[in-house]
Amino acid sequence: MDFVRYEVNNRVATITLDRPDKRNALSGEMVTELKTAFGQASEDENVKVIVLAAEGDAFCAGADLAYLQQLQSNTYEENLADSSHLMELFKMIYEHKHVVIARIQGHAIAGGCGLATVCDFSFTVPEAKFGYTEVRIGFIPAIVKVFLLRKLGEGKAKQLLLSGDLIDAGEAQDMGLINWVVSADELDDKVAAFAQRLVTKNSGQSMSLTKAMIAEVQSMNVEDGLRYAAEQNARARGTEDCQKGIASFLNKEKPQW
Repeated sequence: MDFVRYEVNNRVATITLDRPDKRNALSGEMVTELKTAFGQASEDENVKVIVLAAEGDAFCAGADLAYLQQLQSNTYEENLADSSHLMELFKMIYEHKHVVIARIQGHAIAGGCGLATVCDFSFTVPEAKFGYTEVRIGFIPAIVKVFLLRKLGEGKAKQLLLSGDLIDAGEAQDMGLINWVVSADELDDKVAAFAQRLVTKNSGQSMSLTKAMIAEVQSMNVEDGLRYAAEQNARARGTEDCQKGIASFLNKEKPQW
């Protein structure tokens, strides 16, 4: 792959945006490579957790300028296909069977902020800025809106999406957009330590099922949601991980995940 790196170490797959000269801006090719990398992580038996990282000063500056120029001459059908391409990536990350941690070492703007939004956890440096600036160029933050409403609720989503304002890391954390703000010299260690905590202390099967349930239950009414939860609870009890975990607990042992 030309714009994305894929590496595995200690059961953690690191998927790295590697286009620093363009501030890791999203192009059709980069989106394709990201989908390939996340697909590879899904099939990789050596992977339990994913870290999404980036090279250079920016995490991701949003859409590539050449890409934006191309949009002006596209037909509706071409734009729909291209938009669906990005939608599939965001959905793939949001619904991925593995936990995805964003390691944000610089600004995450527009589509780049969207990438951070769909990850399950996020670490950032204090200097990073976040925002959805689409409305400032006559565009709309259409796809990320679906996920941001779930993550922050209507009020905060409107504040970000309709203003187009950039916010700093502290405000992003206060809003719930980002989980943790750490210094640049601690970023790698903090992300690695958290990833290893998930790898060694948690059942991968349990994390996967819980993540899927969080995505599914929000579209259900209370009665359907509770019925779905009870069914999943019953299914989980019969899984190998649950039987192993309960046996370890009863024997006062730590399960080896």
